[in-house]
Amino acid sequence: MPRKIIAGLFISLDGVVEAPDQWHFPYFNDEMGAAVGASMNTAEVLLFGRRTYDSFAGAWPEREAAGGEDAGFAKQLGDLRKIVFSHRQLDLRWRNSEQARGDVAEVAAALKGEPGGDISLSGSVSVVRQLLAAGLLDELHLLVHPIAVRKGMRLFDEGEPSIPLKLLKAETFTTGVLSLVYAPDTAPPTGGYEEAVVTLGE
Repeated sequence: MPRKIIAGLFISLDGVVEAPDQWHFPYFNDEMGAAVGASMNTAEVLLFGRRTYDSFAGAWPEREAAGGEDAGFAKQLGDLRKIVFSHRQLDLRWRNSEQARGDVAEVAAALKGEPGGDISLSGSVSVVRQLLAAGLLDELHLLVHPIAVRKGMRLFDEGEPSIPLKLLKAETFTTGVLSLVYAPDTAPPTGGYEEAVVTLGE
């Protein structure tokens, strides 16, 4: 099977994806942990924007070394190949990390053409946006939290072309979080106002 690129994001009800550490944790439970883990289990490569990489690299190596409850997951992240996109030269100290040679679309397309497991992203909104725009993202996993954050960067910014998506899977957690899996919709619905009026009148 061809390898997929799968992105996972924590997102608020009003579309905010910035700084989830400030609003996400009260909703974390075993259901969410299983969902996040499942999306990582098939991955062999992780893609990062610089800021998300810095956040991960600043936390997970220490958690692995500490040997706590999440040390196993931390080791899993450390063992994966990690590719970081940045316009400036980086000093990458987390093991198995490398800086991308080329832009997002070029690198992602090349990786998809190689054999191996899936390619995963967690956060890294700018990278997700570029993959969506280039038609290279295969699945978008959104964990929609029942909170309106009301400030911060949103997943989809204004002024860009629309991106039709189709829902592959939906699950409701006991916390009220919605786990939604989308894929690009290559045959979106057609029609307009006139057709809708006719349908309502039937």
